[in-house]
Amino acid sequence: MKVLILAGGFGTRLAEETSIRPKPMVEIGGRPILWHIMKIYSHYGFNEFVVLLGYKGYYIKEYFANYFLHRSDVTIDIKNNNMKIHKTLSEDWKVTLIDTGLDTMTGGRIKRAQEYVGDESFMLTYGDGVSDVNIDELVKFHKSHGKAATMTAVQPEGRFGALDINNSSLITS
Repeated sequence: MKVLILAGGFGTRLAEETSIRPKPMVEIGGRPILWHIMKIYSHYGFNEFVVLLGYKGYYIKEYFANYFLHRSDVTIDIKNNNMKIHKTLSEDWKVTLIDTGLDTMTGGRIKRAQEYVGDESFMLTYGDGVSDVNIDELVKFHKSHGKAATMTAVQPEGRFGALDINNSSLITS
C-alpha cells in the first residue's frame, strides 16, 4: 500500500520558515518534518511514498535527489569523474515526486496521483502530519469497517474548521 503525502501548500502559519522552504521541509531535530512522517510509516512497513508537490516543490525534489549522497560516506575522484560509496545510511524507501501545480486544491492533488496509485487502496497524510497513530491498527480498523475512507483527527480547532464525529466514528459535518 502506498502512502500519499500532501506537500504542496503554502504553509502560511509558519511564514518565517516557509518563505525559505516548503513546510514539510521545516526541520525538527535536524531532519525535515517530511522525513519524520515517512519514518513513522516505514516503521510499520510502508515504504512506498507518493509526495504531491506544489509550493517550492523543487526543494523537496532536490532533497531526495541528493538524499543518498548526503546519507553516505563517499570518496570523490574529481580528476577521473568517479565517486565511490563506502557506506550509506539510506532508507528502504521508494519515493515518487509529483508536481501537482502551485494553486491546485487538495482534491486535485489527490486526483493527479491516481495514475501512480491505480485502483489500489492508499494512505493519505498532510506534509506536517506527524503523529503517534498506530498505522497497523488504523489499517485494520479501516478494513474491518468496509468504508471508502478512514480519517484520523486531533481535537485542537484550527482556522480551517473542525470535524464532528458521532459515536459510530462517522464524520457528520
